[in-house]
Amino acid sequence: MARRPLAQHTTRNIQNSKGTYYISIPIEIIQTLGWKERQKVVVRRRGKKIIIEDWGE
Repeated sequence: MARRPLAQHTTRNIQNSKGTYYISIPIEIIQTLGWKERQKVVVRRRGKKIIIEDWGE
């Protein structure tokens, strides 16, 4: 897979698998937040935006 240009680095596509939608989050964001694989998160909607937070906060 070719590397994306820097301007498109945070642009992602919504994908569908067996009725579940998912999106990949850039590794730099995951590392900055200190999140680990299989960590619980809370997904909320605020207007037209989606908020993803650590479950423990």
